[in-house]
Amino acid sequence: MSWTKEDMADEVIALFKKDASVNLGIGLPTLIAERMDPNSNIMIQSENGVLGVSGRPTKKTVSPTLINAGKETISISKGASFFDSSLSFGMIRGGHIDYCVLGGMEVDTERSLANWMIPGKKVTGMGGAMDLVNGAGSVIIMMTHFNKHGDAKLLKTCKLPLTGKAVVDLVVTDKGIFKPNGTNFEIVKLAPNVVEADLKLP
Repeated sequence: MSWTKEDMADEVIALFKKDASVNLGIGLPTLIAERMDPNSNIMIQSENGVLGVSGRPTKKTVSPTLINAGKETISISKGASFFDSSLSFGMIRGGHIDYCVLGGMEVDTERSLANWMIPGKKVTGMGGAMDLVNGAGSVIIMMTHFNKHGDAKLLKTCKLPLTGKAVVDLVVTDKGIFKPNGTNFEIVKLAPNVVEADLKLP
C-alpha cells in the first residue's frame, strides 16, 4: 500500500516548523498549498514574485493576474505581498526561505538531485530550481518512488543531469520518507504496509 498524493503532501507539511517560509516547485508540491492549515502561519513564496500563496481559487475568485511560477492560478492569504524577480531571487539566494519542496526524477545517496531534463526530450529549462536547492534552508523532494517503467528513483548515483550536488535533506515518496546520508538512504518513516524489500533501495 502506498500514500496518495494528498498523504504525501500532508507528510511534507508535518515537517515544517511554525512560522516558516516555504517555496513550492511545480507539479506534486503545489498540492501542499491546497492542504495547508490557514492558521499555521506558514508563508508560501513563489519565485515569480508572490509571498502568501494560499491554494487554488474558486470560479468566483479566480484572477488571470494571480499565478504561481508554474503559471497556475492561485489564491493569496491576508497580508500577501508582490515583488519583482530580482527581489524574489534575492530572498532565495540570500537564505531567507526556510524550506523548498521540489519534484524529482532522481535523488542519490550523495544527496544530489536531478529534476530538470531527460536527454533527448524537450527541455523547458531549469527555472529557479538551481537557486532554490542552494539557497533554501532545507530541501525536501516530493516524488513518486518509481518511474513509469518501474525503476526506483532513489539511486546510488544520479544518471540524469544534476540540478544540484549534495543539496537534498529529505525525500518524501508514496512509499515513505527517506534521508540520504552520503552512503545510503536512511528510512525515516514508511507508508502503511510498505516493507523495506518493496523499496529497491541502493
